[in-house]
Formats: sequence, structure tokens, C-alpha cells
Amino acid sequence: MIRLFLLIYLIFGVSNLRAPSTRQLEKRPNFILILTDDLGWSCFSSKMDDRVNDSKSDYYETPNIDLFIKKSMRFSKGYAPDPICSPTRRSIQFGQTSIKMGDDDDFPQRYTSALYSIPQVLKSINNKYKAAHFGKWDLRAKISPEQLGYDLSDGDTGNVNGNIGQGKEEKWERHFFSENPKQMDSLNARAIKFMKDQVIAKNPFYLQVSHYATHVDFVTRQNSYDKFKVKPVGKKHDNPAWAGMIYDLDTKIGELEKMVEKLGIADNTYIILMADNGAVEFIPPVSNKLDLPASFGKQMRNFPLRGGKWTLYEGGIRVPFIVKGPGVQKNTLSDVPVAGWDLLPTFCELAGGKKSIGNLDGGSFANVLKNNGKGVVERTNKAFFFHRFAKAYPHSAVIMGDYKLIKFWKTNKIEMYNISKDLGELNDISNLEKTKVKELESTLMSYIAKHNPDLIGQFSK
Repeated sequence: MIRLFLLIYLIFGVSNLRAPSTRQLEKRPNFILILTDDLGWSCFSSKMDDRVNDSKSDYYETPNIDLFIKKSMRFSKGYAPDPICSPTRRSIQFGQTSIKMGDDDDFPQRYTSALYSIPQVLKSINNKYKAAHFGKWDLRAKISPEQLGYDLSDGDTGNVNGNIGQGKEEKWERHFFSENPKQMDSLNARAIKFMKDQVIAKNPFYLQVSHYATHVDFVTRQNSYDKFKVKPVGKKHDNPAWAGMIYDLDTKIGELEKMVEKLGIADNTYIILMADNGAVEFIPPVSNKLDLPASFGKQMRNFPLRGGKWTLYEGGIRVPFIVKGPGVQKNTLSDVPVAGWDLLPTFCELAGGKKSIGNLDGGSFANVLKNNGKGVVERTNKAFFFHRFAKAYPHSAVIMGDYKLIKFWKTNKIEMYNISKDLGELNDISNLEKTKVKELESTLMSYIAKHNPDLIGQFSK
């Protein structure tokens, strides 16, 4: 009897999840997260916001993603948890902000058994769930996917596994040709085999395919490179090797989606496509990446957004965020703000678990998916919080409604923008709306003081 009680507790006790009804038990949904690397908000050949003409590429081609978008819901305000890869990947797994997760040195100490990952939460709802992770892991914490509940994975892969080159000196200038660029084909092969195995076994599943593309090195097929080498370049996008690489990636994403259809599970499978952070601001990157766009002689690669990877301007954290699945209205645009830390609670609710889980920053946007992109996401805090753990230019940001405040720790400089009216963050209004600045800075500092006070201590000495 005691053993039976313990089993029931383990299955339904994690994060205080409720037992679902008999009808919910009949058909659990599958979840596929396709996570791309260093991919900007305006890097597809479809707009991320129909009202913003420049919210697409003027050079790259993504025909399969374009078709996927027509069958999905786009979030115009979809955010990566961080402007670099490792903190984002932790936040997605645990539903927490990168401020809570800490930097590369802090995270191993901050990670505890009280944190539950996506696979662990799904398995606590129904122990038939199987989970797999293929591709870039890069939590930088000596934690393997299996330790977080994955049944199958490529292991604790590093940041450069998809590369061919060795040295870093010319990585922004060189390119390579391959018939398996950035391991896209082999990643897809493993993902498809996993899906087929679960369909045969009649197991619901969570599959995360974390592509090494489009992180440098530039690796593409020869014919893809040749296609763009002769195409007239755009004002913001002009690199044929990168264009070829995203074109190859687009092909693999289309292949995976078609397999879901072929396996007959499309009516019960959610597919989420997002990036871990924005694209680099230029190829090659510049050292003065925090300067105003007018400081440069050409458009930034995330235009109309400012900045890119490594910064908390919109170009670094606003990313493609697209969801396809049962009950999701096709070709829908949602203006509801969502972030990578919302995925865990959303999957939980869609799988039949409790709508609200304790100790998370994220909230479920399942109601938004089911309501044509309208609704409110209930979170423990209404604001979005970000921090860039950079020794040279550490900065934090908070987004509340239409306003965004950025605090630069070393200079104590504050910037504030109304991002609904000023998408490119060109007009700093911090001197015009002092009351709003005080409100946002107080909100940001209170959150940091509660969840990572060491950040304040580092810069108050």
C-alpha cells in the first residue's frame, strides 16, 4: 500500500499537477520544439508582423517555413529568454528567466532537484511520455539531457559540434560545403526515427531538435550557395553562404513537418519553431554593437530591430516564434507577448496538467493558441526580465506593456523606449518620462534583489 502511494505521488505530485480526466487520458498531444541558433526576427521570406514590411528578409528564401507559417500562429512579440544561447536553453528547460538561472559559473550551483524540466513535467502528468533531444545542448553545466528526463539524446554536446573549421580567426569570412551542413540531415534522421518509434509504441512524446545552424561556421550545400551567389543582394542581407545555410535549414524543417503529416499525427502534435537569440548585428560583428543604428553605414541584419546577438535591444531577444497544432487557427498573427520560459507551463496545460505551476516565471499561453491569438498569459510577474552576463558591458532589461527599460551596470546609464511606437529603439525617452523610469527601474531592481542579489553586489562595490 505504501509503495502504491509513493507511485501515485511521483506521477501526480511533481509541481502540484492535477490528475486529468478520463477523456484527457485518451489522447495526449505530442510536442516538437525546433530551436534554431542565432536566427533573427526578420530572417525569413515571410513577415513576422504583417504590419511591418521590413519584418522579413530582402535576400534569404525560406519556402518551407513560409508554408509552415500559413498553417500556424505567429507571435509578433516572441522573445528568447536571453541574447546568447546557453542561458536561453536553460530557461526553456526550466521555465525560468536567465536572471534566476545565473551565468555559466553560477548555474551549476543554482540548479537543484527542485527545478523540473519539460520532460519531467510531462512524465509527471502521464508516465507514457517519451522525450528526446538532438543537436546543440550547451547548458554549460555538466548536466546531460538524460539527467533532465530525456530518454534519448546526443549527449552533452558543445557549441561547435556543427562546425567544420578549427580556428576562430577567419570564421566570419570563410565558408564550407557539405552534404550534411551543420549536421542537419543526421539530426533530422534521428528525430524522424524517434517519432516513428513512438508512433509504433503508441507513446506521446516531446521532441526537441536544437539545430547548430545558423551559428557560424557557415556550412551549406554547394548548389544552395551557388543559388544565392548569383542573386542580387539586399540592403540588410547579403551573405550567400549564410543564405545557403538558412535555405538548407528550411528544407530540413519542411521535411520534419511533412513527416508529422505522413505519420498521421498532425492532428495531435504541436510544432514550435523559435530561435535561441537574434542574429549577429553584422557579418562580421562590430565592437560598438551598442551604438545607434545611424552610426553604421548600412542596415543592421535584424532591421527594423536594433542590435543583435549579445545585446538586450530588440534585435538580440525578439525572435521568430511560431506554433502549429490542434486548435491553432491557421495563418494567425498574435500580439500577445510570449517568451521561451512560457513553453514549459504551456506544454503542461496542453498535456492535461495544471494551468499554473509554482516557482516559474513562465505562464501558459494555451488559451491564446485556442482563441485566435487573443487572451492574457497569467504569470507570477507581469513584466519580462532579462540580463546579459557580459564582463565588458553587463546590462539588464525589463519590459512592461509598451515600455522597455535597459540598465547598463558599469555606467549606471538608463535608457527607456516605447517599443509599440518605436520598434527600432531609436528615441530614448528616459528624460521625458521620469515617473515611468522610476517605476520600471524599481520593478527590475526588486526582481534582481529577490532572485539574484549577487548581481547588485558586483556593481555596488
